Amino acid sequence: MKIAILGYGTVGSAVVETLLKNQDLIKARCNEEIIPVIALARSLKPNALIPIVNDIDEVLEREDIDVFVELMGGIDLPFEIISKILKRKKSVVTANKALLAYHRCELEKLAQDTAFGYEASVAGGIPIIKILKEGLSANNIVSIKGILNGTSNYILSKMTEDSAKFQEVLKKAQDLGYAEADPTFDIEGFDAAHKLLILANIAYGLRVKPEDILIEGVSKVSDEDIYFAKEFEYTIKHLGIAKIKDEKIELRVHPVMLNKDKMLAKVDGVMNAISVDGDVLGESLYYGPGAGGKATASAVIADLIDIARKEKNSAIFGYLNDTSYELLNKDEIYTRYYLRLKVLDKIGVLSKITHLMSEHQISIDTFLQKPKKEKQDYSTLFFITHQTYEKNIQILTQRLREQEFVKDDVFMMRIED
Repeated sequence: MKIAILGYGTVGSAVVETLLKNQDLIKARCNEEIIPVIALARSLKPNALIPIVNDIDEVLEREDIDVFVELMGGIDLPFEIISKILKRKKSVVTANKALLAYHRCELEKLAQDTAFGYEASVAGGIPIIKILKEGLSANNIVSIKGILNGTSNYILSKMTEDSAKFQEVLKKAQDLGYAEADPTFDIEGFDAAHKLLILANIAYGLRVKPEDILIEGVSKVSDEDIYFAKEFEYTIKHLGIAKIKDEKIELRVHPVMLNKDKMLAKVDGVMNAISVDGDVLGESLYYGPGAGGKATASAVIADLIDIARKEKNSAIFGYLNDTSYELLNKDEIYTRYYLRLKVLDKIGVLSKITHLMSEHQISIDTFLQKPKKEKQDYSTLFFITHQTYEKNIQILTQRLREQEFVKDDVFMMRIED
């Protein structure tokens, strides 16, 4: 089986290297040689292990290629290229989660019985796509909760371990290569959201785009939030959450406070982990490296081996037909909330806050006032509420921002019980 690599970067070169290094093992496992014969790159690579070209047509026009591996990144151009390939009934493997977040439904229709692998698009080396499509195929999926971005998880882990500030840890993550020079895609939750949408499509047949769901990142989490979490036996994690509620699907990506004894709360550093709750199996946890050349290459090659085995793509994206599931409106999210406020240190402020909460059907479960430093004219207050609706908490935070006694922006985080 001859393959072409579209994008010879960190992952592309790792795919080629692994295919050549482990060729005997791979052949033994699928009874066929998988041979990388050509790669596309922006510039020629003098030490490349296979021929490199920079003309896409030179690759696409080759009739001897059996599988095209798309590792280019981006959305529009890869969609155009993969569409052409699938129309020719040629197999495709991709690691492109942004592409699938926006165009998975169109690609599903184009692929039909043509093999289309995308294991590497979510959580790198964790075979979560295969687990959902095959290992848990007898289960109705009650919920999926995952640490889907290693950069955000590393930042929150180091802030917790070192009681450090966000900007300090972000700089360290960039120095170590865990965060890009422009880290927005990771730290603001977009990368995790793309991955969550792919998983939700498999589990629930839900066809929505990133703009339709709640997405928040970790950039506003402070060392003070870490302080509160430690005081009350919580750990802060950035999660992608999909779950059934009242026959609708709740989808959201944001920082959460987790009880420190939860399995996901113990996952630190750049690692990814996904908890899946099935109605037959119950909760199971899948853990491993979520990014990097070798981890992603491992998932790409697993798809290539499946194609070489001539395994059929039953339900490429989990559901080929429309389902009855709808997306839960963001306002209908119902959970507990954490609030951090900096307020003037004056008599009557706390009673005004509790009155505003009462007006919007929000009651207090936990309250803490951080000791004030000398010469400060404000106090830092922390609240955890009882369960309430997202709509109520959003109105409350807006009302609080309008109060003259509030010194800084109001920070809110959800509690995941």
